[in-house]
Amino acid sequence: MAGRNGRTVRDLRRGNRTAVLQRLYFDGPMSRYELGPATGLSSGSVSNVVAELLADGLVEEAGSVDSDGGRPRTLLRVAPGSGHMIGVDVGETRVRVELFDLTLTELARTERPLEHQGYDVEVIVGHIRDGIAEVLAAAGIAPDQPLGVGIGVPGIVERTPDRGAVVHGQTIGWDAVPLEALLRSSPQLPESVPYFIDNGARTLGQAEMWFGGGRGARNAIVVLFGSGVGACLVTPEVEHGRAVEWGHLTVRVRGRRCRCGALGCLEAYAGAESLLDRWREAGGRPPADTDEETALTAMLAAAYPPLGGAADPLALAVLEETAEYLGAGLSDLINLFQPERILIGGWAGLQLGSRFLPAVRRHATAYALRHPAGRVTIDLGRLGPDAVTVGAAILPLADFFARGGRRAESAPQGPPPAWRTALQERAPR
Repeated sequence: MAGRNGRTVRDLRRGNRTAVLQRLYFDGPMSRYELGPATGLSSGSVSNVVAELLADGLVEEAGSVDSDGGRPRTLLRVAPGSGHMIGVDVGETRVRVELFDLTLTELARTERPLEHQGYDVEVIVGHIRDGIAEVLAAAGIAPDQPLGVGIGVPGIVERTPDRGAVVHGQTIGWDAVPLEALLRSSPQLPESVPYFIDNGARTLGQAEMWFGGGRGARNAIVVLFGSGVGACLVTPEVEHGRAVEWGHLTVRVRGRRCRCGALGCLEAYAGAESLLDRWREAGGRPPADTDEETALTAMLAAAYPPLGGAADPLALAVLEETAEYLGAGLSDLINLFQPERILIGGWAGLQLGSRFLPAVRRHATAYALRHPAGRVTIDLGRLGPDAVTVGAAILPLADFFARGGRRAESAPQGPPPAWRTALQERAPR
């Protein structure tokens, strides 16, 4: 029966379960007594919800604490083994697959390098399928057990009623690739296990906002700096976070050709791929027959040698120019969205690290308007190279929470509705 606001008793029960699960997840262990004011539920509602969650095996007892003059209060927490999620990062140099328990503790992982085949669709699909099978076998988890598979990909993700998630990845040669349908055609996972496919910058943003440097911020931008560059925008108006194709902002009219085909994109100057190309064009010598990560490491070592060594002026000049382009690109984000925080992640951003960041901050401030520039902080992400995979695993986790700790009966049709709620719950009080 629906009430005046259209919500049924079932909706209310699901909402109560979601509230208790999220509070225990982010702030637990907690007692029933503490859950009341923390969730806004009555003591009777808390007792009923906790009893259900204990019976479902989603919550477990975690010791006790003394109360003021009464009996000790039992502490509760989310049971780590009560659910499992798989996170996949379709990156620029490898496909990484990780299996997590419900508290996002890693149980197994595998990586498959992307070599001469590049982004061949069949190769990528094979890597994902095989990686899923490998991590499940390594942890002894049955194929029908995961709550879902989250996948971060380069490109724009469109959700269609007939083919599921379709990826438009212009820079990698993917034109409306029905990735979800291709994965579902394999026997690795039962039809009941849902796929959550989204842009890699957005999954990075989710991880940093839940567990990293974005915690507590209402307006933030998380930058994915790898072979190319992308960003995830989180504001009160953009409830679920939105991937923005920031790397394809034009920063120089009739400039260098970007891998998307256009001229003068930020990615053609600030991405790691273009950074290494410009070093070669200037006369630098990156190591032959190595991947981009190894070549960038060599470039950094050449530009910033150990104490007493001679710096390679060509590598240093290209890096300094790249810092300026990146800072100028950040200034556009600052002027447009006025964020509280900007976090730089991705393998290249983390490699460049503290050597690069002071120059990027300086240029971003110089190119941006004074008022928004004075209110923003620019830092590195805190979650390391696995952040995209963690963020991808958060997609099925958030959906699970939104359903009150119940499995999805069918594939999701959009972003998990618990995304913003969980962020607000996560914010420091």
